[in-house]
Amino acid sequence: MSSLSGVPRPTGRSWFNPSTWHLRTRLILLSMALLVAISGAIGVVSYASMDVVLTNQLDAQLKLASRGRPPEGNPSGRPDPLDARGQSVGTLNARVVGGQVSREAGFLSSDATRTSLTTRDVATLQALPHNGEPVDRELSNGDYRLVATQTPYGDVVITGLPLAMKQSTEASLVLTMVLVSLGGLVLIGLAGTALIRRTMRPLEQLSDVATKVSKLPLDAGEVALAVRVPPSAAHPTTEVGSVGHALNLMLDNVSSALEARQRSEMKVRQFVADASHELRTPLTAIRGYTELMRMTETLTEDGQKSLGRVQSQSERMTALVEDLLLLARLDEGKATETTDVDLTQLVVETVSDEKVMAPDHTWQLRLPDEPVTVRGDTTQLHQVLANLLSNARKHTPPGTTVTTGVMRSADGSVVVTVTDDGPGIPAEFQGSIFSRFARADTARSGGAGAEGSSGLGLSIVESIVGAHGGTVELVSRPGRTEFAVHLPAPGPAPH
Repeated sequence: MSSLSGVPRPTGRSWFNPSTWHLRTRLILLSMALLVAISGAIGVVSYASMDVVLTNQLDAQLKLASRGRPPEGNPSGRPDPLDARGQSVGTLNARVVGGQVSREAGFLSSDATRTSLTTRDVATLQALPHNGEPVDRELSNGDYRLVATQTPYGDVVITGLPLAMKQSTEASLVLTMVLVSLGGLVLIGLAGTALIRRTMRPLEQLSDVATKVSKLPLDAGEVALAVRVPPSAAHPTTEVGSVGHALNLMLDNVSSALEARQRSEMKVRQFVADASHELRTPLTAIRGYTELMRMTETLTEDGQKSLGRVQSQSERMTALVEDLLLLARLDEGKATETTDVDLTQLVVETVSDEKVMAPDHTWQLRLPDEPVTVRGDTTQLHQVLANLLSNARKHTPPGTTVTTGVMRSADGSVVVTVTDDGPGIPAEFQGSIFSRFARADTARSGGAGAEGSSGLGLSIVESIVGAHGGTVELVSRPGRTEFAVHLPAPGPAPH
């Protein structure tokens, strides 16, 4: 059965740790343990009852056998316990006179003769209490129930009956109960497994639903939360059904919240796209009038500096607007027009541009001997490389070595890496580094260009790479920071 929480367990299931067992397994084992306990109790009570009944019957027979009968021709009527008439085979008869067992004592054989006692048997008989209470003793002929009674004539009469029949009956009872109990255990195990599986099915359905929901990408974008607990497992009148019903209500609430979040995000994205689009016209006008004033007006040195500052800030604002428009288009999820792109050539060109902008850095290339081609948008992939290289240039001190590499993996995918030996990125900032407008002033000591960062560069990188079906990863520590862009293997070109 699946985990009800839908979350993988921290440790594996172990037979030595009952807390990790399936609930179904524990219920089956508990049922069988209860059946074993009940069968054992019934067996003990039955055995004890049968033992009492058989012992009472044996004592009654022993009482009758110990009375004896008067021998023929004996006018005194003194009973003779050695008279075997009417007694069963195996009966022991003996008389003790003056502490000595008579010679006629012995076991009754099937031919009505007597089998003599051994020395050990004689010693056992002599040690019997003469109170007329039956006792069990082991003799040479087996286990016996014995009674020793002192007669009015001064001698002691001993009579014994074998326990073999009683023991055989009790053994048959034990065997029968063991076989019946084992058969019951097997039947209960099979029937219980089927019934418990059927009973636990609604819980498994709840677990499956929770597991499916846990795997949905609920963090961003449009989410279709259509999975629900089936009606058979969501009836509010049962314990499990009430849980399923509550889970469905929770999923309905979550679905409504996600839809509201999506509508809000769409409004924000639309606003950003519209605002960015509308800002293009005044920004273009500002830049145009700034250039016109430079050409037509005579300004002081301070005026020229101020006008240059206006122009640089308008250019920065224009770049920010273009980035916002690009993110808005990528958020719409429109298909990207792809062509065959020679990544090797694109890397060489982009790194060459960065060399001109930052000659105080050391720029290195690690390229394969053969060109590496992918399917993608040339302009967008160029922006990915430019943003990564610009990020390394802005946030590392002069003298930093930046290495750009391209390689093809065994599965045909392509990996582009940008690695620098700068101070690294703080661990607390790495988790949000691809977020929009994410900036850490203390991350990676930068130069003068660092203050102009908008915080959108790496977010654009992640969005473009995701639109191309790839991923981007970051590994950073002091002295080494690497961004790795993974792009899928190139497919066939569309016709």
